[in-house]
Amino acid sequence: MNAFLEKCRAAIGDGHVLTAEADMAGYLTDWRRRFTGKALAVVKPGNTEQVAAIVHLCNEYRVPVVPQGGNTGLVLGSVPDESGSAIVMSLTRLNRIRNVDTINNTMTVEAGCILEQVQNAAAESGRLFPLSLAAEGSCTIGGNLSSNAGGTAVLRYGNSRELCLGLEVVTAQGEIWDGLRGLRKDNTGYDLRDLFVGAEGTLGIITAAVLKLFPQPQAQLTALAAMSTPEDALRLLSLAQQKCGPILTGFELMSDFCLQLVAKHFPQMRLPFPQNYPQYVLLELSDNESEDHANAMLEALITDALEQEMIQDAAVASSIAQSKALWNLREHIPLAQAEEGKNIKHDVSVPISRIGDFIRETDVLLQQQFPGCRMVTFGHLGDGNLHYNVSPPEQGSQDAFIAHQEAINRVVHDSVNRFGGSISAEHGLGALKRDEIRRYKSAVEIGMMRAVKQALDPLGIMNPGKVV
Repeated sequence: MNAFLEKCRAAIGDGHVLTAEADMAGYLTDWRRRFTGKALAVVKPGNTEQVAAIVHLCNEYRVPVVPQGGNTGLVLGSVPDESGSAIVMSLTRLNRIRNVDTINNTMTVEAGCILEQVQNAAAESGRLFPLSLAAEGSCTIGGNLSSNAGGTAVLRYGNSRELCLGLEVVTAQGEIWDGLRGLRKDNTGYDLRDLFVGAEGTLGIITAAVLKLFPQPQAQLTALAAMSTPEDALRLLSLAQQKCGPILTGFELMSDFCLQLVAKHFPQMRLPFPQNYPQYVLLELSDNESEDHANAMLEALITDALEQEMIQDAAVASSIAQSKALWNLREHIPLAQAEEGKNIKHDVSVPISRIGDFIRETDVLLQQQFPGCRMVTFGHLGDGNLHYNVSPPEQGSQDAFIAHQEAINRVVHDSVNRFGGSISAEHGLGALKRDEIRRYKSAVEIGMMRAVKQALDPLGIMNPGKVV
């Protein structure tokens, strides 16, 4: 492969083709440090034409390519396997904001732009780009789109797919498709954009995108409500949608055990209630009218919810600092769980109306088969996405419990399937769930996915071993 690597160096420069183990190390291990692959090289093109040149060489030499953004994924989608035959293509040098159009409410950005960079550029232009994730300081737009990332504002603004109007893509043949059209209506054939969004780099490489922008809200209000059951949270959701309409931006469910873990491992963080409750909802309103208008709506919502006994207590943030403190409780749940020790994660979705039944029935099934296990249940209730994680019993060997991961996954995923849900709500399939999904998708659906893959990537060089 010396000839291939020499041509790569000629195409993008010696310093951007990494082959030394020490130089490649940071690109070969996944974010959770569960797996380390091997690579022929890590290449770092600086523009779309260089991406196309490298992919063209990969075709010529039959070298697989693994696209990588911020490498913050959770399903081994952005790291190579252990064969050492693939290159990792890091897109972090494609990091320009190409254009902001405040009249069209769009922004054209390159795939290597950090999500936080895009948010800030929108704010500087008096606009909002609403995608918000825990990894927003390191994840990239290309990765967000390739995995169809969700986040905390899906309830109002939708997943990444809904926030994207057009794409620039390097195909598996090394050709450049310029689909950077900032149009909200374009009925001229198959929607090629939607083939690449959520494809996890298996059909082509996203190099740039046209993103939707929105007016900056005049007010953002946050409240934490305490209640007895997930069903009460669903009743509150219906009431909030009825009373607040589209200004309801976030609606996050957290069990008491989640916040107990946060308090245990981050004792500086305190719940604003004198006692504990079984469930909590963190909700946010974003109002384009005024802070007074938002305050009136939130006060009316909380009053009605208390009168109808949907909630037992509520705390409303009266400052930006208090709002951040409430959101910190939610955002520190994964960190607290990691501090507690090993755990088995599930990123699932079920129809919103069935979330309470799913939690109750799945909890029982797991306790029957794995007594003492502890469920860490939290997530984006407004869009049906739960992070249904399972921690070992407080006493006993964590390694022995983790050895049951396949059996625990089966209980959870079978339950998700019975409730008409999905075993991957926002993290994708990657390599981690590639085989698992075959249990839950029909042969017809898998066949159509493979047909698309074969049509667009007949040599099978784009992120092999992922998704299909």
